[in-house]
Amino acid sequence: MRADRRADVVWQGDLMSGSGTIVSTGSGAFADLGVSWAARTEESNGSTSPEELVAAAHAACFSMALSNTLAQEGSAPERLETSAVCSFEKVDDGWKISRVELDVAGAVPGMDEDAFRRAAETAKEGCPVSKALAGNVEITVRPHLAETVA
Repeated sequence: MRADRRADVVWQGDLMSGSGTIVSTGSGAFADLGVSWAARTEESNGSTSPEELVAAAHAACFSMALSNTLAQEGSAPERLETSAVCSFEKVDDGWKISRVELDVAGAVPGMDEDAFRRAAETAKEGCPVSKALAGNVEITVRPHLAETVA
């Protein structure tokens, strides 16, 4: 089984003064998102960046992986709130995505902090986006329990 996803981008001009647009995605979930070098390295000014999209993808994927890990352990979450920060920095003569920091708050009835931390680490290792970045990007996770929904 394989799932392919598509995104189409148009870029105009050189790297520093040019700009691009994510013109479409196969799902139609979003389109017409501006991208530029300045949005990556300075102020976004309403444009996105590959790093912001990586952060969104990683937060979503990790949340799915953690939800599955918790359910397999018999503690399905009521709610998970995941934030991801993807860092883009100058290294030597080039630029790279250097790290992703995941911060997750989970409302998981009957679970203690240690068990939640272990589940989050397991999910980080099993998350397909984490696996794609492994060996190239430092990935950290800061899990903490939140109050359960009443």
